[in-house]
Amino acid sequence: MDFSQFIPQFGNLTFTIAAFVVALSVIVAVHEYGHYIVGRWCGIKAEVFSLGFGPVLFARMDRHNTRWQVALLPFGGYVRFLGDANAASVGSTAVDPARRRQTMQGAPLWARALTVAAGPVFNFILAFLVFAGVVLTQGRASDPAIIATLTDLPATVENELLPGDRVISAGGLPVSTADGFFDVADADDITTATTVWTIERDGNRIDVTGPAPLFPIVGSLTPNSAAMDVGLEVGDVILSVDGTSITYFPQLVDLIKASDGRNLLFAVWRDGVVLDFTIQPRRQDVPMADGGFETRWLVGIAPGQILTVETEVPSLAETVQVSTRQIGYIVTSSLSGLWHVVTGAISTCALSGPVGIAEASGAMASQGAVNFIWFIAVLSVAVGLLNLFPVPMLDGGHLVFHAWEALTGRPPGDGALRVLMGAGLTLVLALTLFALANDLFLCP
Repeated sequence: MDFSQFIPQFGNLTFTIAAFVVALSVIVAVHEYGHYIVGRWCGIKAEVFSLGFGPVLFARMDRHNTRWQVALLPFGGYVRFLGDANAASVGSTAVDPARRRQTMQGAPLWARALTVAAGPVFNFILAFLVFAGVVLTQGRASDPAIIATLTDLPATVENELLPGDRVISAGGLPVSTADGFFDVADADDITTATTVWTIERDGNRIDVTGPAPLFPIVGSLTPNSAAMDVGLEVGDVILSVDGTSITYFPQLVDLIKASDGRNLLFAVWRDGVVLDFTIQPRRQDVPMADGGFETRWLVGIAPGQILTVETEVPSLAETVQVSTRQIGYIVTSSLSGLWHVVTGAISTCALSGPVGIAEASGAMASQGAVNFIWFIAVLSVAVGLLNLFPVPMLDGGHLVFHAWEALTGRPPGDGALRVLMGAGLTLVLALTLFALANDLFLCP
């Protein structure tokens, strides 16, 4: 078997692994720090905080007698609390009660539950802070809609728009606010490459010719997609597909839908040069607004904007709202996707393993720091959500054990715990291996 086919096509393998390690290390460090700091606040002593597994590369002791270390294998991490290494001896009557209180086994139920829940909660906090930071630094579109920058387009496209112009309408569709501009940009009834823009310039209202709002620009690329694999880049302009001239983005979508998976020849304009790419669309399950999924042929291109509008700093309330809504969307779409996979409504190829996540990490890193940081936040939400699943070995499974103890007044028996933990480990390993098989063999 030629394993070279598994090396990502968007960049070299070293870059991909480095991006994956950075993303995973940030998420794991935040997750484990949540366990550590909340445990410490609750009176539980941490002996070791480890980023990675295996041989220790670096270690230091802090004033709380916790050893902080970085290990050779950077694919995870852990916090070892007092008593974890010899849990059986913690219950001994010979153990000092004050010392026993500092262990996970000897701490009150509320302290143990908070410490366990803190890991996933900190993953959500990380994502919220990242989303809020991006919103605050990039700002929101100002009202009225005033052009800030114009996207580079082929010289054959007539464009009389200028930075500083206030947009009033495009193609006859009114643009009274910045939100109105984005509504026009989403409209698919302007089917020509150029259209008439009504603008205000130097206090005068005039009509000028400019590119249609839905000009076929590559705005973003989906990681591990057909378009990214062949080398398309953000900012590329799609000129034609199989000889059919493309003047607006929905036309491109229709041609891809009608392809039935056959190879398509794309003519692409990039920095004054026309390039040809052969792209084979891939069948994928796409989430819908109603929570369902639709199977489509896709190449992994999202539309770009012909211009950007001036921005202003959003209010704190707006920032919180946008960040919270983003987390909610990731959680609901992830749960919906998992449910549809389990019920057989969509392909199991929707499940990605470590190779797929590594490829996505490298792909997002190659698209810039903001995209990569945003990806880390999205992945952090996914990790936090996954750890809340009621599966033994995961934080959610431990919380179920704590809930049982709260209801019955006693923890599950040692025999039941061994069986449940073994079953949880088996399930986690099986899902990991299945997702890895998806990455390497089942879902090319």
